[in-house]
Amino acid sequence: MEMPRSATRTRRLSDKALAFAGLFVLGLALLALAVLLVDVFLDGAGRVSWQFLVGYPSRRAADAGLLPALVGSLYLILLTIAIALPVGVGAAIYLEEYSTQGRVARFIELNISNLAAVPSIIYGLLGLGLFVRALAMGQSLLAGACTLALLLLPIVILSTREALRAVPVSLREGSYALGATRWQTIWNQVLPVAAPGILTGVILAVSRAIGETAPLITIGALTYVPFVPDSIWSPFTVLPIQIFNWVSRPQSAFLVNAAGGILVLLVLLLSLNAAAILLRDRYRSQRM
Repeated sequence: MEMPRSATRTRRLSDKALAFAGLFVLGLALLALAVLLVDVFLDGAGRVSWQFLVGYPSRRAADAGLLPALVGSLYLILLTIAIALPVGVGAAIYLEEYSTQGRVARFIELNISNLAAVPSIIYGLLGLGLFVRALAMGQSLLAGACTLALLLLPIVILSTREALRAVPVSLREGSYALGATRWQTIWNQVLPVAAPGILTGVILAVSRAIGETAPLITIGALTYVPFVPDSIWSPFTVLPIQIFNWVSRPQSAFLVNAAGGILVLLVLLLSLNAAAILLRDRYRSQRM
């Protein structure tokens, strides 16, 4: 049955209005972000220097640097990835390739999806009780990495499962037909194809973790650390906590330091994301 011409016109107008509203909201959000970035750049660009990057915290704003926080952020993120990536990918492989799709599997899948939406402060309380107190790790770099790894695990598991599901079934069947075992099929055929999707999930997870402050403050990360951590058991601080510390100071000069710290944090975040994207594209190009 042919739709009346007036109804078709009304539907087209509705689609155009919805598209315009979406474009307007997107433009508004991008404009607000651009204004914020320009304001931070104008405030902090003059403060960023080599002395600022390699300096140690000081009670005088002009002498304060962020080397311990910068090195602490790098160590913490790399250690967090080293913990979360094998555990998350391993859990996803088991759930997707080995477990039966029964009630238990659906219950676990539902809980993992819910954990991805839990506020980060809850993970901080869990890290405080489990790693800092029960396992006696103290306020160490390892305790912070384990806490952030818990935060990243649901994202890594969900993204890895989606990447594994996207691998064609014919690829697995062809491998089995040639006599390969299930693990040989997963390791040699499935994982290389799913690697770009897995790395995409890791990029999203790292982007969230590098800016997290609440769980690290909860487990007792220090706001003033005048040394660079030299082991996984060292006390530490990170860039978001250092920025928070400077913002909370009453002197206006520390606000300039905070703006400079935000710029350094943005550069670090973009650099880590760029490295992960290059690695993902390399895997993708090798498979083509």
